[in-house]
Amino acid sequence: MKKSKTINLGGVLIGGGNKISVQSMTNTNTRDIDSTVKQIEALESVGVNIVRMAVLDSDAARAIKSIKSRVSVPLIADIHFDYKLALESMESGIDALRLNPGNIKNKENVKTVIEEARSRNIPIRVGVNAGSLDITKYKEPTAENMVLSARDHIELMEDLGFTNIKVSLKASNIKTTIEANELFREKYDYPLHLGVTEAGTLKSSLIKSTSAISYLLLNGIGDTIRYSITGDPVEEVIAGKKLLKFLDLSQDPSIEIISCPTCGRTIADIDYIASEIERNTVNIKKNISIAVMGCVVNGPGEARHADFGVAAREDGDFMFFEKYETPIKISSSSVIQFLIDKINNF
Repeated sequence: MKKSKTINLGGVLIGGGNKISVQSMTNTNTRDIDSTVKQIEALESVGVNIVRMAVLDSDAARAIKSIKSRVSVPLIADIHFDYKLALESMESGIDALRLNPGNIKNKENVKTVIEEARSRNIPIRVGVNAGSLDITKYKEPTAENMVLSARDHIELMEDLGFTNIKVSLKASNIKTTIEANELFREKYDYPLHLGVTEAGTLKSSLIKSTSAISYLLLNGIGDTIRYSITGDPVEEVIAGKKLLKFLDLSQDPSIEIISCPTCGRTIADIDYIASEIERNTVNIKKNISIAVMGCVVNGPGEARHADFGVAAREDGDFMFFEKYETPIKISSSSVIQFLIDKINNF
């Protein structure tokens, strides 16, 4: 698989073998500076690398300056329909732009944006969505038509000597998303941002996004990722970070919780215990594996293989295992706090 070019997005290097970044998008009103900053800070706390914001009007574009002054991650302005909002966003200090070739069609207007971006060394993402293709040119949302739509924008940019480009090709259909990205990578070496658009609520998105993103990453395609989840964008970052960790594509420290699926032998509320551990440690940046197991069949073995863990006993309490240490008994009432304290002190 050909190696992608490298671009610099607000200090984050994308493509060229650099580490894969995790993106998310705020769902606040960008004009509400305090709410938007608060949400970006929440995204930063779980390890987001880049944040995109919707820029719906001039007020939102002007708000970028204040928002940038209060956060540390690079920001992307999401622009649709009105090219002037891209110009205003750049004036406010945005780090990058996302343009949709399906709804910004006037070439002269696009040229104006490209020339300004070039003068400011601002990257542009050509963001192709199957649901917003120009229906006057592309009748069906096929992988081929998505790549052709990206090509039209890329050629316009290249004609102006602009190559500070990142591309995304997203559909709500897994196979279409995969095929579009594979086809694009055969033809171009610009960095690719991966995701399945309109992937649904948490459960649906975890399945759809993971299916497409994992396949592409394991085949050497993709430089940044985003889980599109209806709801709290913090969940997008957590999912993205976990995926990269599980695929051995990230060295960023994080907690890994190993827990059994539960069965008729389970003698403790493993779902609750594991969920509480996860909820209380999501912001902790440490490389630790913790096993939470519900019976004596696989429990002791898994707990010993992890950095530390617990396995339920037949009397309702737990055995705590830590590498090279003698197992000890822990009461069921104190097991959650005991594990949290162990993680904090690790």
